[in-house]
Amino acid sequence: MKFYTDKGSINPKLFSDDAEKMAKQIYDSGQRKNNKRTQIRKFYDEVVRLNTLTKSESWDNVLPYVNMLIAKSAYAEGRGHVTADFTNFLKESIGQVKKPADMAVFANAFEAFMGFYRNLDK
Repeated sequence: MKFYTDKGSINPKLFSDDAEKMAKQIYDSGQRKNNKRTQIRKFYDEVVRLNTLTKSESWDNVLPYVNMLIAKSAYAEGRGHVTADFTNFLKESIGQVKKPADMAVFANAFEAFMGFYRNLDK
């Protein structure tokens, strides 16, 4: 999922088509045994928490914890809780987070993803 267009504006399909496509891909890769909604929700909650911290903490202090989500996902993947597709989703998304505004876009994209994911995981 690309957060921004070539012109630097937020991708107009990020919170709709792109989030839905990513949710379906990750849901399908889990085959109803991995990528459980509760497991993914833990990562979403942490993204929301870190996004909130950007308002009161120094960005230089928050960014390392944002990047640590990749390691946490790799650990969860190693334990069979999430798939490589989910870890790659986090890696690609976090790779686009360079400043607090990017973190806000990531949090909103993850929120949209969670909405579509919930609809799949009934």
